[in-house]
Amino acid sequence: MIARIKRIICWRVLSTVLLCSNSAAAATVHAVVEASAGDAIQLSDDLQRTLVLAQPAQRVISLSPHITELVYAAGGGEQLVAAVEFSDYPVQAKQLPRVGSGFQLDLEAIVALRPDLIIAWHSGNGRGQLAQLEKLGLSVYYSEPQTLQHIGKNLRDIGRLLGTASIANAQAEKFSAAIDHLQQRYQNQSMISVFYQVWNRPLFTINGQHLISHIIELCGGRNVFADLPVLSPQIDLEAVLEKNPQVIIAGVGEGRSDWLQEWQRWPFLQAVKKQQVYGINADLIVRHTPRIVQGAEQMCEALQQAREIYSKKQPD
Repeated sequence: MIARIKRIICWRVLSTVLLCSNSAAAATVHAVVEASAGDAIQLSDDLQRTLVLAQPAQRVISLSPHITELVYAAGGGEQLVAAVEFSDYPVQAKQLPRVGSGFQLDLEAIVALRPDLIIAWHSGNGRGQLAQLEKLGLSVYYSEPQTLQHIGKNLRDIGRLLGTASIANAQAEKFSAAIDHLQQRYQNQSMISVFYQVWNRPLFTINGQHLISHIIELCGGRNVFADLPVLSPQIDLEAVLEKNPQVIIAGVGEGRSDWLQEWQRWPFLQAVKKQQVYGINADLIVRHTPRIVQGAEQMCEALQQAREIYSKKQPD
């Protein structure tokens, strides 16, 4: 049961969490010069590995739900020939053949599909299986977007690899503009303390290095567990009670509608007393894709509502 919970949490958080992996790969943004027509496509992925394709990929396999979304957003949906489970957005992705769970890939099915590009998730996919795919000579691009800027970088890279750069670049620019707008709107707002709940039993949260924590900061919030050493740590309820956050936000979804109600058992918490407990669709906040803008907007709106509540003068 615990193993299944960990698997779901890893999928939902979609980041380099120590729960999923014993080591974290540093993701570095690289400036890549656009190749002229007829040239080979060469760029660096998020693990700083150089990838070279003789021509744009036509048969692509995605090994993570966030990657599937990125490919569609970059204009490459028609080149996708398969994906892993939980790849459910956009709706067309539900029709793609499945090649495993992401944590356990179906290598035989992948090879049989004859992909000319595999886009993998280094933190989530099994390292041994990825190594086997590379030994077979298959081209692998590693997606590991750990910041909002990396999402735009991934879009541009995928666009170059699939020959859809004009669409991908436009989407990246739109994404960056939306993030900049939120930053300008909320950067001077009063700080408000936030507890973000990844899972309820056991209780998991995020530290300050996590992308969701960056979004909290973008909205003028302060993650009360920012100083913890693990990216997505398990914590005790007593730790939340001690921190007494002004706002509680949970990544909710199917089967998690009761998470918010559970906090009503502790009415002395500021967030509960002031009715500042919110839920955000987990897929909009944990998947490192352009849709994270929608999650960020919901986060910022929740924190702004909380500011207005806490700024009201209390009656004598």
